[in-house]
Amino acid sequence: MAYEVTASRRRPQRFEDLIGQDFVSATLQKSIASGRIAHAYLFSGPRGCGKTTSARILAKALNCEHGPAPTPCGECVHCREIARGSSLDVIEIDGASNTGVNDVRQIKDEVLFPPNSCRYKVYIIDEVHMLSMSAFNALLKTIEEPPPYVVFIFATTELHKVPATIKSRCQQFNFRLVPAELLKNALAAAAGENGIQADSEALYWIARQGNGSVRDSYTLFDQVAAFSDGHITFDKIKDKLGLTGFDQMNRLAEACAGKDPGQALSILDEILESGVSVEQCITDCAEYFRNLLFLQTGITKESLLGQNPSRFPKTVRQAWGRHEAEKGLETMLRLFRDIRYSLDSRCELELAVAKLCWLANSVSPEELYQAFAAARDILAAGGTAGIPAAGIPESFREKSPAKAEGSAQPAWQTADAPASAFPETPGNAGTNRTAAGSGNSAPVPPAELPKALAEYFRNSKTMLSAVFSQTSRWEKHGGEISFSVSKPLQFQQMETEKACIQEAIRVLSGEDLHLSIRLEKAAEEESQSAIPPQVEAVCNVFRGTVLPRQKQAPRREAQQTGTEDSGENRE
Repeated sequence: MAYEVTASRRRPQRFEDLIGQDFVSATLQKSIASGRIAHAYLFSGPRGCGKTTSARILAKALNCEHGPAPTPCGECVHCREIARGSSLDVIEIDGASNTGVNDVRQIKDEVLFPPNSCRYKVYIIDEVHMLSMSAFNALLKTIEEPPPYVVFIFATTELHKVPATIKSRCQQFNFRLVPAELLKNALAAAAGENGIQADSEALYWIARQGNGSVRDSYTLFDQVAAFSDGHITFDKIKDKLGLTGFDQMNRLAEACAGKDPGQALSILDEILESGVSVEQCITDCAEYFRNLLFLQTGITKESLLGQNPSRFPKTVRQAWGRHEAEKGLETMLRLFRDIRYSLDSRCELELAVAKLCWLANSVSPEELYQAFAAARDILAAGGTAGIPAAGIPESFREKSPAKAEGSAQPAWQTADAPASAFPETPGNAGTNRTAAGSGNSAPVPPAELPKALAEYFRNSKTMLSAVFSQTSRWEKHGGEISFSVSKPLQFQQMETEKACIQEAIRVLSGEDLHLSIRLEKAAEEESQSAIPPQVEAVCNVFRGTVLPRQKQAPRREAQQTGTEDSGENRE
């Protein structure tokens, strides 16, 4: 007999033989057994999942001499003719090459005649989405009220292109991608039928390359079996198809994790010199980081990884966590999209591998959020206690320096202080006002007011809270309290929030005092070169520097103030 490809030789002949389509099989079998046979069916799903095969099985089940039966016998004349494609009453039409109204008109003329020898005349229209809109409209009446002996079966890979008027007249069945585990078992059975030995790792690779398509998996299996000499191994697949070996990927990952760009680029050169294309190398790197990401999230399913988890080196798993694996996978996916526009794709790959050597130094969004939260706490606390000179601050452990163990707290913030002594918030505003008015709160002396006010506005007005640490010369004379600021911006901010600050002072001190804010001009000029301790602490956290303020040109200042340049400025 002539050679027959595995996809055709192992084509299912019964609903029970369909792989991964339990819902479709069970529903159709129940419908046939109960006699509830529809006049039109619409099968949709990815390629190679069994749509056309299911249509042929349904045609055999309807026309079997022992039926209609949920399971056709496969031995009668009608079953054999339908399996060979020679039945006169089962008409398969290619929708891609019969797209016009004239083709549909021919179908409308043919349905008027009963079947020749079968029980039903079945029309199987594959790739039905390729029909023109006029052809769809011409088919509407026929599929809505066909003769009782006619059944339409439509198959498509692009369901969204089928008009809603067609969908509403059909029973719809959505075919799913087949899991890799089921594909691996089917490939193992095919290898056993052919007397071929196959390693589990090689079959998993073929199943994953099939992307859920049974036909694609069988086609790749035939290709691999042709050069495997009766024994399919992953090493043979790697050598013949030009893939990056897993051991080579481990060596490359270990060099990158060890921050050795020279070694990493040398290994990459060996991989490319062995005949692996740049595109294939990028694909293999992306696959490696994908599997590493699964491992770092606790997924060790071998059918999903395609490798035994123990084959991944401990040095790589310890050096790269979940964030690094995500970053590496994102880098490779972006690189694969960009190389089509690159002047030199190999140079792009080498640059990406060099960047992978510093993958451990990348900052995750979570760490960045913690850093900003720590900087906010530093500014709001008004001090630098517990902040190291360099590196990651202790406040990254979600502990505010102001609340760190052993740090000083205002008297009104201690646990034994009355409730009215705490800062006023939206939840206790009424309580504080009542307590302050009745004289039951512990008054805060003027010397402690800056720190108390900074804590008071810490959650509601963070920027205002930070300014209080830079105020000076707090004085109280009778019914008036005053303090000084050194910068015009701070003075403007304080004046804007003056009413709010005065109310806070009344709550904290228990006295209704008039507030006066002073701007010290001399201190303003001195502050140009001085760096506040809070800013210096934030610079230590982020390893940054403060740039000197640049004076604006006279013309630019005139434009900002809306005045014209004078002759002196132009000179």
